[in-house]
Amino acid sequence: MMIKSMKVTLRLTTLALALSGAAAYAQPVTAPVTKANRPALDQQFRERVNKLTQDRIGLTDAQMAQLKQSNARFAPQLSQVAAQERETRRQLRQEMTSGGQPIQQHVSDLLDASLRLQKQRISIVEAEQKELARFMTPVQRARYIALQQQFRRRTQELS
Repeated sequence: MMIKSMKVTLRLTTLALALSGAAAYAQPVTAPVTKANRPALDQQFRERVNKLTQDRIGLTDAQMAQLKQSNARFAPQLSQVAAQERETRRQLRQEMTSGGQPIQQHVSDLLDASLRLQKQRISIVEAEQKELARFMTPVQRARYIALQQQFRRRTQELS
């Protein structure tokens, strides 16, 4: 468990450093990752990502505060849908690759669930974008979308 925790922290730190491209964000973690210091390291990571986000998008402190509130509301919803999508894909893969003949109704149900979850994710993203439009310019929103995609891509590369 501790090794997995260390790997996750290393990936997150590497991700923050790779995205920043600047030494200002590259403060090395000198202490080993333990259960005791994990919250502090997570907080350092969040602060670095927030600073990077604010700098790259050009947000004021007030806008950044609003973005944090928006993320606090939408991130859990998006994470939940993403987890459900992963589980649905896993089940579909398992059904299709099991030794026997796939059960038609189960495959159909999983495909329907996959589409329903995609629609749900799009609905959440639309609501999030509508909220972001209240305090961000269109250019800032476009930069934010690009930065989010970059985070996702780098995270996938590190996985």
